[in-house]
Amino acid sequence: MSDHLRAFNRAEPAEAERELLACCASRRWARELLARRPYADLAGLRAVSARVLAGLTWADVEEALAAHPRIGERAAGQDREAAWSREEQAGAETREDLAAGNRVYEERFGHVFLIHATGLSAETMLTSLRARLGNDRETEREVVRAELGKIVDLRLGKAFGT
Repeated sequence: MSDHLRAFNRAEPAEAERELLACCASRRWARELLARRPYADLAGLRAVSARVLAGLTWADVEEALAAHPRIGERAAGQDREAAWSREEQAGAETREDLAAGNRVYEERFGHVFLIHATGLSAETMLTSLRARLGNDRETEREVVRAELGKIVDLRLGKAFGT
């Protein structure tokens, strides 16, 4: 067990919730993970996270999405979540076509385009954005939920894995 996970298991609820909200901005997700403490290891925390994410309502997912910047935009702020977003999008150069695609996507689906951007080029993200514009609303919600799961899993590893 990492020192970070050990400290999280012992932390006061408000402090532990702040740690979780840096990984995923859904308060329901954070509360449900808090209620299941302590965690023996990162794998256990990740498994519970995946189950909770799968059970979130769309409103809970939208709450999490609201904390994510548009792909290609730099996340503002000095907090850990903003720094992680900037790091995860390091390959996304701001380009007019990506910005235009984001606007079309948001008009179609009503939320930011979410993709697990770590290691992806701007071209790859733009190709995915264009392909996903062809999804119906329910299909896209499942894709968004899966992408959110990848991002949250990555962030849990950063927060509690070392």
